[in-house]
Amino acid sequence: MPKMSSITRVLEIIEAVSYSQTPMSPLELSQALNIPKPTVHRLIQNLVEEGFVKVDIGGGIIPGRRVRNLSVELWQQRQFFNERQVVLQKLVDDIKESCGIAIPYQMSMTYTNRIQTELPLQIYLPIGTKSPMWCTSSGKLYLSQLPAARRRKTLNNLGLNKFTKNTIIDIDELNAELDHIAKTKIGVDNEEFISEMISVSVPIVDKKSRYLASLYVHAPTIRVSLEDMLAFVPRLQEAAADIQDLIYEMQN
Repeated sequence: MPKMSSITRVLEIIEAVSYSQTPMSPLELSQALNIPKPTVHRLIQNLVEEGFVKVDIGGGIIPGRRVRNLSVELWQQRQFFNERQVVLQKLVDDIKESCGIAIPYQMSMTYTNRIQTELPLQIYLPIGTKSPMWCTSSGKLYLSQLPAARRRKTLNNLGLNKFTKNTIIDIDELNAELDHIAKTKIGVDNEEFISEMISVSVPIVDKKSRYLASLYVHAPTIRVSLEDMLAFVPRLQEAAADIQDLIYEMQN
């Protein structure tokens, strides 16, 4: 077997850490990638210093700032952004309400794509807007997909401010809500982020059914009920599947 270059080893470590659902230990990386333990420790130290990975509170290796920034920049490349916008436009043409895509980034959900409804009463949340995780349909959907220990740690770090009378800030109550969302794969915001606004979200996933982003629709309660909003879910899921196909094409 030919000797693996240091660059290849570095890239494989970054790839393994990025794909892993849980933090990986140096020993796990050594065994998974067949790299000697001293070499893994040396490369990890270099990657930490350069900001590509970081060590979490439990000693596991997780993606660092530069990997997260790169993933967002790749997601927003003009060609792929425009293709997602086409899918969203068809979705909005069908259901007549504003739709968009949100991704988790730095303890918030960031809106990366959006098509606004043409109806007169609108909620303005433009591309680039950051919203809280614990009281939005997109954020709750993301949190519901996290392993239990990582979810608990994330919730403890979020602060859980109350935005409306419906915002859930009790961790036990919120966890019960997230457990339900994990089963249904439907995120729901029942006037929890903005009063008189409701939203539902469905996941966009990769080939291994791992969460990538949330596809959401939101609308004012004066026009749409939560029951009406949930009736949009099958059409949202169709659009999510179309976006997933675009992602698979990008990866090939």
